[in-house]
Amino acid sequence: MSATPAASANKMKKDESFLGKLGGTLVRKKRSKEVSDLHEEGKNAINAPLLPAGTDIHPEDTLLEENAERVMLDPTSRENLKFKDLVKVLIDWINSELEEDRIIVKDLEEDCYDGQVLQKLFEKLSGRKLNVAEVTQSEIGQKQKLQTVLEAVNEMLRPHGWTIEWSVDSIHSKNLVSIVYLLVALAMHFQAPIRLPEHVSVQVVVVKKREGILQTALVTKELTSTTEMMMGRFERDAFDTLLDHAPDKLNVVKTSLITFVNKHLNKLNLEVTELESQFADGVYLILLMGLLEDYFVPLYNFFLTPESFDFFSHNFSFLYMSNLLSPKKLMISAVRFPDVVNLNLKSTLRVLYNLFTNYKNSE
Repeated sequence: MSATPAASANKMKKDESFLGKLGGTLVRKKRSKEVSDLHEEGKNAINAPLLPAGTDIHPEDTLLEENAERVMLDPTSRENLKFKDLVKVLIDWINSELEEDRIIVKDLEEDCYDGQVLQKLFEKLSGRKLNVAEVTQSEIGQKQKLQTVLEAVNEMLRPHGWTIEWSVDSIHSKNLVSIVYLLVALAMHFQAPIRLPEHVSVQVVVVKKREGILQTALVTKELTSTTEMMMGRFERDAFDTLLDHAPDKLNVVKTSLITFVNKHLNKLNLEVTELESQFADGVYLILLMGLLEDYFVPLYNFFLTPESFDFFSHNFSFLYMSNLLSPKKLMISAVRFPDVVNLNLKSTLRVLYNLFTNYKNSE
């Protein structure tokens, strides 16, 4: 049975009414989007004069909470030849260190952000196994791994005066400057057999949000200095000359220093016969400084019978932190105490000679 003309007319009116409502909804949504776009355009126009020329601020960079900040590498610095050379040297070094693990790094930002490469590198350099999951796919798992790795790195570096220029968030967000800072610190601390480019600086764009408005500034970051400062090599001194040109007199110097050391350690029924090995774990230095300064060092502050590099490092860190032994106090300009741990004779002689000079009249 076909619909009557009246029924058809009523249906058309209902359809037109529905389409009208739908059209009105679509128009309102379109106008709302236009208003939103106009607001965003206006906000960008306000912020634009604050941005350094040539700097691209991505949409996600505007999603900062009040008083929060984000740091990005300036595009010009990214193309700087010395910086690119530094990145290449670090990549080649990592690949050389992790060759046995069949790990190949091609891009520092993409390959280091999740903590996997940094974990393997730290374990290889320090000889210390970290308690972390081998494979982590989730963001939470990656950050947990990074947290463990960076805590171990910071604990090792901080006592030696390193400024921590990295964090879990900066590494995980693929901040190349933070990653490079971390790798340079590790290379310098472990005296990597590489030559880092000297005087490499970059500019970073610091974006902050104040009262809802983005404020930006260019800040210069120094990533490397001179080779001598980075690798702990300073101006040659008497010990360099002695070992290079008068090795026959070396035994005379060693005998004098052993006599000085034993004069005091004998009070504890201890005796030194070999300078290189017997001072490498820091125990005799701690006990010697306690005797020279005339106070007792509580045994719980250090490892009396250390069995690994980590324990050796802890003892030397204690020497620093307790101010028992410091370059400033003894004016030791050419000593890196990790060298003493690594049985470097010249470094050990420098430390003991400075002690001899300062305490030769002590009873």
